[in-house]
Amino acid sequence: VQLQASGGGLVQAGGSLRLSCAASGRVFGSYAMGWFRQAPGKEREFVAGISRSPYITFYGDSVKGRFTISRDNAKKTVYLQMNSLKPEDTAVYYCAANFAIGISTKVTEYEYWGQGTLVTVSS
Repeated sequence: VQLQASGGGLVQAGGSLRLSCAASGRVFGSYAMGWFRQAPGKEREFVAGISRSPYITFYGDSVKGRFTISRDNAKKTVYLQMNSLKPEDTAVYYCAANFAIGISTKVTEYEYWGQGTLVTVSS
């Protein structure tokens, strides 16, 4: 599986962005998908995830109620809608795919990673 993230950019605090992650391969629907982020000098942290069917979603505490993850298996794409953005959301955002484990918030349990897209939130 190859992943290509896009949609990052510069936005003011309180604004919104939608990230996309397009996947290659024929079994996209069999993968759990996740979004992670890494700010300068910090460890990569879990943001949001969506399982394979029945598509259970789960979120990191810092983004609950503001971010929404979704997937379109026909387009082999996973999305992250980010609302009410804060300066502390500034980071490189990565999408990742996980076949073996399913639902996971752990970096080490995701097998495939995209290249990252930068989100900068100005105050």
